[in-house]
Amino acid sequence: MIRYILSRLLTFVPTFVGVTLISFAFIRVLPGDPIIVMAGERGLSEERYQEYVVQFGFDQPIYVQFWDYLTGVLQGDLGTSFVTNRDVWTDFFTLFPATLELSLCAILFAILLGLPAGVIAAVYRGKFFDRALMSTALVGYSMPIFWWALLLIIVFSGNLGWTPVSGRIGLMYFFDDVTGLMLVDSLLSGQDGAFGSAVQHLILPSIVLGTIPLAVIARQTRSAMLEVLSEDYIRTARAKGLTPGRVNGIHALRNALIPVITVIGLSVGTLLAGAILTETIFSWPGIGKWMVDSIFRRDYPVVQGGLLLIALMVMIVNLTVDILYGLINPKIRKR
Repeated sequence: MIRYILSRLLTFVPTFVGVTLISFAFIRVLPGDPIIVMAGERGLSEERYQEYVVQFGFDQPIYVQFWDYLTGVLQGDLGTSFVTNRDVWTDFFTLFPATLELSLCAILFAILLGLPAGVIAAVYRGKFFDRALMSTALVGYSMPIFWWALLLIIVFSGNLGWTPVSGRIGLMYFFDDVTGLMLVDSLLSGQDGAFGSAVQHLILPSIVLGTIPLAVIARQTRSAMLEVLSEDYIRTARAKGLTPGRVNGIHALRNALIPVITVIGLSVGTLLAGAILTETIFSWPGIGKWMVDSIFRRDYPVVQGGLLLIALMVMIVNLTVDILYGLINPKIRKR
């Protein structure tokens, strides 16, 4: 098992360097000078412009800039924002709880609906429920996030007025930011209606962000269940007179969960990237919106550091899933 974990850890090194290079190159291929963008309408004199060029290291060859950035990253220094002059680490961990809360609610929504949908589709294979659920899952997987988000906003926020359009909580609530998780902090505040307002603000973003993972989990659950339901021990369980609920819900689903757990783990990492669009549309003050704003402002350190940290979290989630998979299935760790 130790050898299996070490082999997975070794893949971190080239992946980390590759992500660092991609994040460094990504922002630099975009048109626009970060110094001019930062100056805005005020403009800069030629002398002041050259001072900024030297200050930010843009006078150095590109390979020297990358080396300085890589050595800084290896020392834990992601740089300082050109715009806010704040440390990238500080901004990231200030905003990360909002993205984490949204991602957890989205994956919970996907699991609570995706697992039962996959089981029902497998049990009623080829029938109306199976076709209806899998067709819906296909539509959900194929639907662009931005279009789905705008559609829900128009219907539930605009026409029906059931949910807020943006933000994390109503403007009338004020309390200390203890954990960064609005659901937890609103409960700790003890203010009437604060928790309900936080839940209302989470509904639409969670549904939008969780739709694609829901479709993936449903289809994977169906596929795994169909494979398990054809096994001999399932036929034996039925022959013993066990109820369909016990056969499908305990004997079959328990053994079908291994690939489903893998998909759920990978979906958690995917949610962090998918949150960029969702947070932008719903003005959710998390990592995604922070990254988009920084791209428009050509804030090199923030974009580079944000991409690197998001990729690092995805890598950690994938590594955790690999290790759990190896613990569950001994055949995997012997490869």
